[in-house]
This record gives sequence, structure tokens and C-alpha cells, in this order.
Amino acid sequence: MERFIDAFTAWSDEVDGWIYSNVLFWLLIVTGLFFTVRTKFVQLRLFPEGIRVLTEKSHDGGISSFRALMIATASRVGTGNISGVATAIVAGGPGAVFWMWIMAIIGSASAFIESTLAQIYKQKEGEIYKGGPAYYIERAMNARWLGVLFAVILVLTFAFGFNGLQSYNIASSLEHYVGGNYQMAALIAGGILALISAFLFFGGAQKISIVSSILVPIMACIYIMIGLIITFAHVGELPAIFGEIFRQAFDFKSIFGGFAGSCMVWGVKRGLFSNEAGMGSAPNAAASADVSHPVKQGLVQVISVFIDTIVICSTTVFIVLCTGQYTVGGDLNGIPLVQQSVQSMFGEVGVGIITVSVALFAFTSLIGNYFYAEFNIKFISENKLFLTVFRILAVLMVFVGANANLEIAWNMADILMAGMALVNIIAMFCLGGIAIKALDDYVSQKREGRNPVFKAASIGLHNTDVWK
Repeated sequence: MERFIDAFTAWSDEVDGWIYSNVLFWLLIVTGLFFTVRTKFVQLRLFPEGIRVLTEKSHDGGISSFRALMIATASRVGTGNISGVATAIVAGGPGAVFWMWIMAIIGSASAFIESTLAQIYKQKEGEIYKGGPAYYIERAMNARWLGVLFAVILVLTFAFGFNGLQSYNIASSLEHYVGGNYQMAALIAGGILALISAFLFFGGAQKISIVSSILVPIMACIYIMIGLIITFAHVGELPAIFGEIFRQAFDFKSIFGGFAGSCMVWGVKRGLFSNEAGMGSAPNAAASADVSHPVKQGLVQVISVFIDTIVICSTTVFIVLCTGQYTVGGDLNGIPLVQQSVQSMFGEVGVGIITVSVALFAFTSLIGNYFYAEFNIKFISENKLFLTVFRILAVLMVFVGANANLEIAWNMADILMAGMALVNIIAMFCLGGIAIKALDDYVSQKREGRNPVFKAASIGLHNTDVWK
């Protein structure tokens, strides 16, 4: 049995790497570039408008733009923002950072399209809204079977794959402190996490949005503050650091000499898979916002990509590059590299700070992931018993994940997420013109000096539930 598990793990590793390097890598780049051109660089020209929209309150006591942003950011911002970025620098060199930034800009156009579509085709549920790719695939493409396929893949990926791994990350962050008592600590941590998760999962979307809107800013501020202190302490070295980033980013001999492991590939991967733009996950949060025009939440999701990659990932970048603890191609990597980098300035306290950051990042991802999964469970079936069984299984997965290194689950969740992204990208190319018409309507109303209010009929739509 052990040999079978080892063989299956090796196979899933290989498939995972092939799909992301040879298929999804290029698909997401092409999609981002296509919609950047189609929207006339909406992510740059209307970025200030996205900031302004964040200050608006919800209309009918639902989830505000800010809370929807925090839910999306909670899921986007995870341990990958720490370990993934550190790995990219070690594997691809500092030049990877530049390509990570570029892909955040390009990918945010995809985030705008998918989130605007989610808003257009959202549905009312009590005081809140629900929606996402499954919903706009069913309504706009008249393909419920494809929407159900997307929903099933998302639930398996986020509620049972990634959430198990997030729980494991939280428990494993204690290993530095408990040593040989790790198994007992993991059991206790898993039990506590499961209880907290049960409270939130059974409490519904409103509780999740409130907790996310509190924890995400705290989590981000702690980590960013550490990064700023380290950066300012090495401010004299910044010109050389930026010079190295740009020099290596455009070392085309190095890039094309070993493309698969180059700084360009590593940077693009981190930029794409950290912020999840185009993957079809964040639109589930975007749909929940109560706004007067769908484009408003599309713009807010551009901000979410910015927070994830340009702010949080860049914090890791400067922690690693300023302290100089890394070696390109070296063994010290991931979270241990970031811990050692912070420890070089703050001592053992620094390790504690990173441990807390990792735990918060993982926990907020856990509740954000569940939020996405519940909306898709409701798309598959509105049966209350079905939902209750799902919630129990989701809580159980949190406990199991804390007590097992789920390498196979991680690989399978990655592979399933690639399938999820493929379905969403097909839908985006089929329906993207609708989001662009909504964008034109929004810009037109702004030029007239109005606060944009959307009516589906104004762009020729008659198949929405909300925008009559």
C-alpha cells in the first residue's frame, strides 16, 4: 500500500507540474493579455475609481464592497504569499520579482471580467447575494451541466483540498515550539480549528464576511509592518536591489537558455497562481457584494489582485532580498527562508511573528475557501440536509488536515483547480463581451456626472435575476 501511495504521489506531482507549466501557464497569460487590450487597460485607467468604490456602503444591508473584497483577499492571500515567493526567488533569482509584478497587472484584467460577470448574473438569497462562474455559465451560456461540473470541481478543490492543507499549515507552524510533542499539539490545534470553523461555517456568509473584514487587515498590517521595518533598515541598498531585479529580469540569454526554470517562468507562476486571477474562485466573493453597478465590484477585485501581489508578495520580496539570507539554487527555501530572514533582524521574536503571520494567512484562506465552496454547494442543490452534511464534512476536513501531511490532496487540488480554471476561461471568452458592454455603460454614466446604476436592459440583457 505504501508503495502505491508513493507511486501515486510521484505521478500526481508530475501531472501537476506538466499542467501548470505547459497548459494553464500559457492560457492565463493569453487570457489576461486579451482582456487587457479589450478593456483598454481598465486595471490601470480606472484603478483610482476602484479605490473610491471601496468607501461605498451596501444598499440594502447586504455585504459591502469592502467586505466582499476582504473575503476574496482572504482566500487569495495565503501561505503561498510567503513560501511561494521565497521559492520563486531561490529557484529563479531576483528577476522573478519583475515578472510577478507584470503578471499581476495583466491578470487583474481577467479578475475584472470574471467578477463583473459574477455581479451581473448573481442571485438574491435572503439579505445577501450569491453567484460566481457556475451561475453565469448556467444562465448566460444555458449550460447547467457545465456549471455543475465547475461547482463540483471547486468544492473538491477548496473545501476538501486546499482547506485540509491550510489546516495542516497552521498546525505545522507550531512544530518549532513543541518539538517531539508535535502529534499531540496537532490534535489539539485541529480540534480548536474545527470548533472555530464549525461556528463560522454554520453561521453563514454574514459571519464569514465580518470575520474576514476584521482579520484580513490585521493579518496584512502585521506582515507589511515587518517588511517596512526591514526595508527601511536597508534603504541604502534599495537601488542595488532594484537594479538586480531589473538586470536579471531582462537577462534574455539566461531566460531562454533554461526557460522552464527561468526567472520569467517562476515570476509569472507566482503572479498568476498567488492572485488566482482568471481561475474562477474570487468571483464567488465578488457576486456577494451589494453595489449599484456590476462594474464597481469588478474594479474592487482589481484592488484585491493588487493587495495580494503588489503589496503582500512584495513584502516577502523585500524581506528576503534586503536581509540577503537567500542563495539562488540553494537549499534554504520557503517559509524557513523567510523565518531566517526576519530572525536576522528581530531574533527569535521574528520567528514568532512569521509563525503568527502564517497561521493568520492560512486561517483567513480557510474561511475564504469555505465561503466559495458553500455558494457552489447551493448551486448544485438547495436541499438543507445536503448543505448540513457538507458543512459537517468541511469541518471534519479541517481536523483531518491538521493531523496529516496531505501531499496527494495538495497535488489533486492543484490538478482540479486547473480544470476549474479551464472551464472558467472558456466561459470568459464566450461572455466577456457582456462585461465590456457593462464597462462602457459605467464609463458613460460617469462622464455624465452620475453615480452609475445598472439596468440589464440598457446593454440588451434580459436573462438576469437582479438588474431589472
